[in-house]
Amino acid sequence: GGRVNRTRALGTAVALGLVVLAAVWTMRPGIPALRVELPETVFLEDMTWTEVAEALRQGKTGVIVPTGGVEQNGPHMILGKHNRVVHHTAEAIARALGNTLVAPVVGYVPEGDIEPPSGHMLFAGTLSIPEPVFEALLESTARSLKAHGFTRIYFIGDSGGNQAGQARVAEKLTAEWAGQGVLIAQIGDYYAANGQIDWLLQQGETRDRIGSHAGIRDTSEVMAVYPDGIRRRLLHIDGQPPPPTLGVLGDPGRASAERGRALLNLKVQAALRQIRGLSAVR
Repeated sequence: GGRVNRTRALGTAVALGLVVLAAVWTMRPGIPALRVELPETVFLEDMTWTEVAEALRQGKTGVIVPTGGVEQNGPHMILGKHNRVVHHTAEAIARALGNTLVAPVVGYVPEGDIEPPSGHMLFAGTLSIPEPVFEALLESTARSLKAHGFTRIYFIGDSGGNQAGQARVAEKLTAEWAGQGVLIAQIGDYYAANGQIDWLLQQGETRDRIGSHAGIRDTSEVMAVYPDGIRRRLLHIDGQPPPPTLGVLGDPGRASAERGRALLNLKVQAALRQIRGLSAVR
């Protein structure tokens, strides 16, 4: 325990020293003060450290941690489906909230056992990590963001397998950070209470055609955000939807970019409602 505390203290001292050094350096005679203009982007990875520091100074203290995955999505859709979709929706959510940035998409997530393979790992190209590794990654990400001054941290996962781990980490850190003025939350409504199935049923679809993986919803969303991620000639095979043996549950041939835009908006609005509700009761 003592060693950990000493290490943390050393890290804090080094960080403070660097900040002070930077401030002193910019005030040296003959060197103008550093002027920072914020870019249009909301993505942390597209900003410099001085831009992030300035954003925080201006009150942009909310941050989304989006999670996706690399998994099979049938013969017609790319492995990075979730990453493409959540990159798009996280930006829309952040811009609607204001004062919120977006951390890099977490693309390594649990996708099934590796040895022997199970779940999506039965299909070539899928990448999987154990649940404890995923949760440790999320926890370290959140701790990093808190250390820099972010006070509202939102986990938003585009894949079903990500939800439980995100919730556990949010619950753990909520308890640990009680009274410190930091809100961390799992935004589960984005995935589980977005109204997509009801909307498609109202459009005349059936539950079988909608499906649960690589069907109308997933395919439509990718059509909307990354059309090159769809192999259109394989939406149907011999006039029929790809079978479950090829990793598809549903009828991707009934997907469209127009539907995708509507479905994506339902996810965004579900997340915004939940986040704004959290802010109201904080």
